[in-house]
Order: sequence, then structure tokens, then C-alpha cells
Amino acid sequence: MDHPFSNADEVILGVDTHRDIHVAAVISMTGKTLAIESFPATATGYCQLAQWSSELGVIRRAGVEGSGNYGAALSRYLLSQGIDVIEAPGPGRSARRRRSKSDQGDAEAAARAVLSGRACSRAKSGNGPMEIARMYTVARDSAVKARTQATNQLKAVLVTADPALREELAGLNRRALIRACALLGEDAEGTDPVLRATRFTLRTLAERIEQLNVQARELQQRVSELIEGHYPQLFAAVGVGPRSAAVLLVAMGDNAGRLRGEASFAALCGASPVEYSSGSRCHRRLNRGGNRQANAALHRIVLTRLRWDARTQAYYERRVTEGKTRREIIRCLKRYVAREVYRLVQRQCQDPGCS
Repeated sequence: MDHPFSNADEVILGVDTHRDIHVAAVISMTGKTLAIESFPATATGYCQLAQWSSELGVIRRAGVEGSGNYGAALSRYLLSQGIDVIEAPGPGRSARRRRSKSDQGDAEAAARAVLSGRACSRAKSGNGPMEIARMYTVARDSAVKARTQATNQLKAVLVTADPALREELAGLNRRALIRACALLGEDAEGTDPVLRATRFTLRTLAERIEQLNVQARELQQRVSELIEGHYPQLFAAVGVGPRSAAVLLVAMGDNAGRLRGEASFAALCGASPVEYSSGSRCHRRLNRGGNRQANAALHRIVLTRLRWDARTQAYYERRVTEGKTRREIIRCLKRYVAREVYRLVQRQCQDPGCS
């Protein structure tokens, strides 16, 4: 965007996002509030917001509260305009108890958080394969959760079913049970109405489970093809499957420059060591913060390597002889896996032939 201002006229934009409207505030580099305005959360509103703020000075940085939720579309638009979008954290409960709450105040606080440096996490661009992987993963996780719920309901219905029906389905494993329930009929009109309702319910739940199975498999296949097409080197790493790779890529985001380095990615995944020393005792503990789904993905990779990878097993035995506990060793291995995944992705992104 072309600005009629000099570099000395730089200002900071802060936005408090909502479903229907966004409240924007512009402050000067000295912290003075220049203007506050509300805009609709539409494509036209985003354009109006950018035009309005650019009339007050040069916008290079914008703090957006909820950049991964209500402010995701606005963040993508501002990034397309060459503005560096930073996720502005909320003031927190303790701060809210000390002062009043308003959208205008939250918008100003978002801008001041960027100005002070308290907000420094760049927002995800959400315009590439990692965003696609996130969508597929959300739908797949939902299908798997619904499938588990339907399976539990089917088994619960069987507990109170007619004894003859229970005996007919007894001894079957889960897959065989679902297939058998999907073939159940309601029997003749003279049959006990409760038994007919039970058979119908079991058939309905079994059909739902099969449909969810198809959806989950299709979404998983799409995730696998997406990663294979953009980051095939991840599958070459021991223990990294499609689900774990997708979770880690989603946590990383499409804009590679969002993270400052491998240490930043490890901290994002909750795999960075946390100093926990006192006196003469030097100790580091597990990081209980960060993205817990990404941390769980690293944990799955580490457990797989401990079982199948000779190098990881040798490392484990060596650290045990040094007096490390299993939890400490797993924490170290998570950090190594985070470093490996980050470097593989960055190498692919820097490759001129990167798709």
C-alpha cells in the first residue's frame, strides 16, 4: 500500500474481533490513541478498516485479538496488504478484575501490546497446505469422535437388549458386531415391539458407524496425499505418520517466517526444557505449556521410535546409565524430534522446487 506519510508517521493498529463486527483502534508510536472505529466483519468491512487506518499513518504492524478465530479472515486480508499481523493476547483475568471491560478498550490494549513488545507471536497466514490439513484434520477428528460415541451407544443398547438377541451377537469382535448389527431386520409385525425397536436402533447405529468410517478414511487419505505432495520428506522420518505430521504442520503454520527458529517451534509444541533448579540441584522438567496436540504427536513419534528404532533405543539405554529417568529421556527425545521436523519442513520450504 502506498502511504503519503514518512517513516516517522508510523502508527499501530489494534483490533478486537467479534463474529459480526470488528472494533479497531490506532495509536501513535508514543502510545497516544488517535482514533477508534467499528467495522462489519465482511470483505467490504475489511477494506474499509484498512483504508481508514492508512489515513491515520503508516500501518506496518497490527495486533489482532483472536487471529485464529473470529479474526482469521481479517488477518489474511491484512497480511495480503503487506501488514505484519501479530496475535494480541487478552489482558487476562487479573487485569480484567482491576478495570472495566469494553471492546474499545480491548482494541487499544491489542495495539499497546504490539507497541510494548508484549505481543510478539505472528499470526498464521492460513493460505496454504497447512491450513488445508487443518480443515481435513478437524473433520476427521470429528468423525472419529462421533464414531466412538455411536459405538459406545450400540454396546450400551446391547446391555439391556433381549437375551436371545444378545446371545445371537455374543462373541463377535467390534467389526463383526457392527456388520452383524447393520444386517438386522425388525422381524414380523407380531414380534415384541421393544425387540423390534432394539433391532432397528442397533441397525441405525451400525449404519452410522460405517458411514463415519468411510468419512474418516477418506479424510485421512486426503491428509496423506496433501503431505506427500508438499512435505514428502516427513514420511521418511521414523515414526512420523500422516496424523502426527498433519498436527505438527498445522501448529507450525503456512508462513515459515512466523517462527524464529527450531527452539521457538519446540516451545510452541511444549517440548522445550524448563529450568527447575534450586540450590546445588540442577534440573529441567517437562514443559506443560504449548500446543498439547502437537506435544502428543511428538510423544507418539518418540514411543514408536523407542519400540522400533535402534538408534533411539541405544540413546535411551545410554541416558539410563547416566541416571536419567524415563520421563526426562522422553522429554529430551521430544526436543530432538521437534528439531528434526522443523529442519525437514524448512529445508523443503527453501527448496526452489517446493510446491
